[in-house]
Amino acid sequence: MSTLSGQVSYKQLSAFFIPLGISASLTAITHVIINGTLARGENAAFIIACYAVAFALFGIIERPIIVFRQTSSALVKDLKSFKLLNLFLLYVMLGIMIFSWMMAFSPFGDWIYVQFFHADPDMVHTISQAFKVITLVLVFSGIRGIYQGIIINHLETKWLTIGVIARLVTMFACAYLFVALDYVTSTVGSIIFLAGMMIECVISVWKGHFLVKDYPKNDKSTTLRKKDIAKFYTPLVFYFLIQTIMIPIIYIFLAKTEQLQMGIASFALAFSITNMILSFFMYTHQIVMQFYQKNKKRVVKFTLTISFIPSLVLILLCYSPLGLWFMQGVMGADAVLATTTLGVLKFFILKTLVFPIVDFLNGFLMLQRRTSLMVISQIANLAIVIGSLILLVHFYPHWNGINGAIAASLGELAGLIVVSWIVLKLSRHNHEHSSPMTLKALISRKKYLKDSIS
Repeated sequence: MSTLSGQVSYKQLSAFFIPLGISASLTAITHVIINGTLARGENAAFIIACYAVAFALFGIIERPIIVFRQTSSALVKDLKSFKLLNLFLLYVMLGIMIFSWMMAFSPFGDWIYVQFFHADPDMVHTISQAFKVITLVLVFSGIRGIYQGIIINHLETKWLTIGVIARLVTMFACAYLFVALDYVTSTVGSIIFLAGMMIECVISVWKGHFLVKDYPKNDKSTTLRKKDIAKFYTPLVFYFLIQTIMIPIIYIFLAKTEQLQMGIASFALAFSITNMILSFFMYTHQIVMQFYQKNKKRVVKFTLTISFIPSLVLILLCYSPLGLWFMQGVMGADAVLATTTLGVLKFFILKTLVFPIVDFLNGFLMLQRRTSLMVISQIANLAIVIGSLILLVHFYPHWNGINGAIAASLGELAGLIVVSWIVLKLSRHNHEHSSPMTLKALISRKKYLKDSIS
């Protein structure tokens, strides 16, 4: 399962982290396959737009489900805690599915599509059909998350990559079949997504089942309760929900810049590229959770080394001919949009430098089961993003999409400052409580006992 204390090598850290990074990066291809398929249908713009609204709503609802991967990785240590987390998932899943079905089968959902996502009335039925299918993904996403947490705990991260590859192959096959049958609708996009998630879930459950069998069946030492799960899980949900609403807020402010369309388009493209680069480093927290207590110095050195990689990649794109080639040849942007987007990307370099370190420090808080403190840094992030945008859009509206990149980077930096302060304070507190009693404290204690006796 885990390596012994002090015996963690860089090779082991790489063997653990690289498959996680690859699986996260490959997951991004999921949406390329779906959008590429929908683009081949009649009235492609309508089909893609309807699926996009259904998926956007799904993305918000799925956040509480995705968190079960981190929760499982942090809390499941034996069969009893595994069963308890599964029961907790059942409660959460039931609540989310009831809400989703209410959205799918009542006029309330139609109202949400029109009022919040600005869908045209003629899109409502198509969106609803796509959403009904995509809600089924939630079930498989939750089950997958718990088993993937166990797989990560046992350092078998290559199985996450295998699962994602199987998912993509399944989606390619489904997409090819629907295109060959000349049947392409918004619901087809949901079906392709569901098929891929089902296969990835099956592989995760299959591998995870063998690992769960090794857990002790009658371990009376476990003290995990539902209250402990809720205390760890709930703040994580709020953390990721704040993260989710941040980008729509940025778009609202960018709509007030001088060149609305160019501002939003260049920011959206630059943000997607930044996320694509950072996706490889979205599991940095797991390095801390699995290895920090075994070899702190080596884990810190390894993390600091890899944290520079996304910034170096972005610098290469922004300041070399490779960037323009990538924007035009790979992303399909015209010369004006490509140049503008590269200008926006330069201001994301700070975010790429900060993000892996923030995720690393969040891993420390997860390890200490202090996820409530993570929310503080995320609130600081959001506050700085909004404050920066108010000032930037007011004084420099001609900067367009650059305003969004500056705000996002400053917000990430604020999050780093806050979480660094929290971790430093927590580390000092833990050190004081774990360090031996000082001579002065011993004398004071001896004097206190003597006075008490007399």
